[in-house]
Amino acid sequence: MKWFRTATVGIALLLIAGCVSRNSHQAQWVYPPMAIPLQHSVQDEVQIARLTQLLQRQDLSDKVRTRMLNERGEAYDNVGLQDLARLDFAQSISIDPKQPEVFNLLGVYYTGVDQHDAAYDSFDTALEMDPKNLFALRNRAVALYYGERPELGLEDMHKLDKQQKNDPFNALWEYIMQYDLNPAKAKQDLEAKYSVHTDQWGWTIVALMLDEVSEQNAFETILQQTHDNELLARRLTETYFYLGKRYQLNGELAHAISLYKLAISFNVYDYVEHRYSFLELERIYKHVRDAQEAENKAQKSDKESDQA
Repeated sequence: MKWFRTATVGIALLLIAGCVSRNSHQAQWVYPPMAIPLQHSVQDEVQIARLTQLLQRQDLSDKVRTRMLNERGEAYDNVGLQDLARLDFAQSISIDPKQPEVFNLLGVYYTGVDQHDAAYDSFDTALEMDPKNLFALRNRAVALYYGERPELGLEDMHKLDKQQKNDPFNALWEYIMQYDLNPAKAKQDLEAKYSVHTDQWGWTIVALMLDEVSEQNAFETILQQTHDNELLARRLTETYFYLGKRYQLNGELAHAISLYKLAISFNVYDYVEHRYSFLELERIYKHVRDAQEAENKAQKSDKESDQA
């Protein structure tokens, strides 16, 4: 993406610092646990080619064309071609608008590229057609958070809590949104949820967020319990994203940058943690760039004042 190529020297230094330094009291590992990045299969390529050929036929019914567009969109998404997937999904709903699950997918795409109004419209449409779509409800809350409306995002998360209790990822996002408004209350609420946690996998990440477990112990547990490379890649994608978010909330941007880059590295394209790692990196780079510009402007102003 363009903002990777145009990063300033200051941002590059942050990246280097993040890669070579692990000075946090929690971070005891030198080399981060890794998995083999997921690779798309020949079957994915064959399916895309086959569906592309079939979609050129003029005698397809709207129902069949819609289904094929959705299948090709999913195949594009599996290989990381998200813009092509979005185009297929958009064409699909132009033929048949009564597809809440497709509007939900489009909302996630729009969130990932900072098109907030389009994301809100997509999620609103999905929820109007299917009020019980919990994925759309959480995704809308996340979109509101990235659109700098955390208080509205929390309203959705509170609705979600009533319908989907003891979900660790709901708890994580609610904590992240609440942190923008009241860090102390955010921690208190997350501790309360963790106190009655289950054996569900995501609570390990909640424990990391709360410093209830060290990074070393958490990663040792993940590596011991996960023997399948695909599952390992997915769990590490989730872990690195939320751990990066923890460092970011604490103002440790160098560590956050390194962890978001790790979350991206496993090619788990269908996870929001993969998509939103790009978004988080862009936000950090913008923050650093704006801070540098403000500092340069202040130094220039001081210099002009001295000369006067």
